[in-house]
Amino acid sequence: MGRLIAATENLKHKAIIVTIYSRGLRLNELLTLKMSDIQSDRNLLLIRGAKGNKDRTTILSDTTLALLRKYYRKYRPKELLFEGQFGGSYSAKSVSNIIKHGLAPAKINTPASAHTLRHSFATHLLEDGTDLRYIQVLLGHSSPKTTEIYTRVSTRNLREMLRVP
Repeated sequence: MGRLIAATENLKHKAIIVTIYSRGLRLNELLTLKMSDIQSDRNLLLIRGAKGNKDRTTILSDTTLALLRKYYRKYRPKELLFEGQFGGSYSAKSVSNIIKHGLAPAKINTPASAHTLRHSFATHLLEDGTDLRYIQVLLGHSSPKTTEIYTRVSTRNLREMLRVP
C-alpha cells in the first residue's frame, strides 16, 4: 500500500486511494461521500446509505485529513467529495483505472481493485492485532462471520498462532 500511495503523483488520485484504503471503504461508499460527511473538527467520516442502506461513522486519521484538506484546496469540490471532471459523481471506472494504472509505477505485479484496498485495510488491522469485532464495525459488517471470511489470515498471524519460529 505504501508503494502504491507513494507512486501516485496526482493529488486527487492519491486522495482517492488513501481514502478507500485508510477507511476500508467500498467503492460506492467513496463515490457517494459528500463534503458534509467530513466532520474535521472531530476527525470523523460519516458513511451514509452503505450496503444494506446502513449508515456508519469511522475515524479519520490526521494524515488522511491533511491530505483531504490539501485536495480540497486544489479541486474545490462542491457537493460530493470526489467529483468528476465536469461535476457529478466520479465514475467507478475512473477509480478502477487510477488503481490499475498506479500498480506498474509502484512495482506491484498483482492485480488490484478498490475492493483489494478495502481487503488490505482489514488485513493490516488484523496483522496489527486489532480486535476482529472492531474491524467488523469499521467495515460495516452486520455479522462477525462476514468479517472472518473477509480478512484472510496473514502468514505472520498464522506463524504466531502456530508458534512457528
